[in-house]
Amino acid sequence: MGQQSDFERLDFTAIVADPVGLFESRWVDMAEITTQLVVLGGGPGGYPAAFHAADHGMQVTLVNEEAAPGGVCLHRGCIPSKALLHVAKLINETRESAQWGVTFAAPIIDLDTLRGFKQRVIDGLTGGISHLCKARGVELVQARGTFLDSNTLELKRSDGSTDTLKFEHAIVATGSSPTVPPVFQIDDDRVMDSTGALALADVPPKLLVVGGGYIGLEMGSVYAALGSRVTVVEMMAGLLPGADRDLVRPLANRLKEQFAAIHLNTKVVSLTAGPDGITANLEGDGVESPQTFDRVLISIGRRPNSRNLGLEHTKAEIDEKGFIKIDRNQRTADSNIQAIGDVAGEPMLAHKATREAKVAVETLLGQPVEFDNVAIPAVVFTDPEVAWCGLTESEAKASGREVTTVRFPWAASGRAQSISRTEGLTKLIFDPESQRVLGVGIVGPGAGELIAEGVLAVETAAVARDVADSIHPHPTLSETMMEAAESFLGQATHSYRPKRK
Repeated sequence: MGQQSDFERLDFTAIVADPVGLFESRWVDMAEITTQLVVLGGGPGGYPAAFHAADHGMQVTLVNEEAAPGGVCLHRGCIPSKALLHVAKLINETRESAQWGVTFAAPIIDLDTLRGFKQRVIDGLTGGISHLCKARGVELVQARGTFLDSNTLELKRSDGSTDTLKFEHAIVATGSSPTVPPVFQIDDDRVMDSTGALALADVPPKLLVVGGGYIGLEMGSVYAALGSRVTVVEMMAGLLPGADRDLVRPLANRLKEQFAAIHLNTKVVSLTAGPDGITANLEGDGVESPQTFDRVLISIGRRPNSRNLGLEHTKAEIDEKGFIKIDRNQRTADSNIQAIGDVAGEPMLAHKATREAKVAVETLLGQPVEFDNVAIPAVVFTDPEVAWCGLTESEAKASGREVTTVRFPWAASGRAQSISRTEGLTKLIFDPESQRVLGVGIVGPGAGELIAEGVLAVETAAVARDVADSIHPHPTLSETMMEAAESFLGQATHSYRPKRK
């Protein structure tokens, strides 16, 4: 109860005001000591694991290589990108509002202030994590950890000094890094990965985005709103490869208006740096080549950070893709070591890592738990947003499983009409016999928030009647879930499907 009281008294205003001083005060001067649990990596898998273990009375040391906890998600991924996407959405709405009778002047972009806003968001959240470490009694150590054996870590500090840390159990949560193939490594800072793009050094007049996945489309949306002419090149036949085509289509149609060009079935063969920019040689039917851009963003995927951890000195095993092999309790082949998050396998999602953190800790506590979630939500935070969970229609077809799919168009939603965003769609996938909800897909504004109801429905084995008979507030976009379920049972109130003869 004393720790809870300390937490209640934390002053988060002070965190934002002086985050650096706070972090400096928390680093532990290590000698060779023993800890019950060491967590390697302070991201959305690592720090929740440390907190959950400490909450259950374990002695915990959190080893983080960077000067502040939070991991890629907080420093160079989820959080800063969403801050910039919020600004992009605002800019786009000021341009679209003319059709509603409200006209704004062209926006004036102050990059210094924008970068400052982004950094304040990061600093506030990282400071909060550090305070929570202190409140819970988690020792926070800034160092790079390398396994010497199954019970020992070497801790190397930024000044070159080293310590050793003995442990009973270890959880590896070292995350992932952007993948940049050698052909694109031309030693020019105008060729960026997602980290470089989020730094927002400038607004390039012409930006090439290599890869039409969620990172490329999110960052491309930001730069397009700020004023860049964005060209996206994707090797596959559609944007967001692997996502449901019904969900991608409305997004693709909107992005065609925002981007200068989208080239599908196209490959970037090479990049060459010159005084006028980065010249890209492209291969694709009807695609002009070469083309020169002011900057290039490489966004073709991420790789797990499993190298140079010293895992070869333990019994833990790594697969051909670089992921640490685990079982459903996050245990590796080494009985003292578990792994969670991006380094432990796909999907590389922060919320999956957080769930795995609890599974790992509760396994150590002897609780009957395993990672058995069937609905891991995925969200693309473009505008419109795309979100899905559970079984997809393409997965059902690939496995030969019989399903019933129902689509509710947002053109029939009063709320969507009132905000002029009728391109959206809510899609439910049912088992035709049990009427159980197997999967949910949504495209439209706020889809990332709406998908939570879908996750709950899939995880709790809800049936169509559960969703259809649950009263949803009117007028809201959430009603589209209810009406989609009504469509499965017969007819939705605001949509009519002619019966087949």
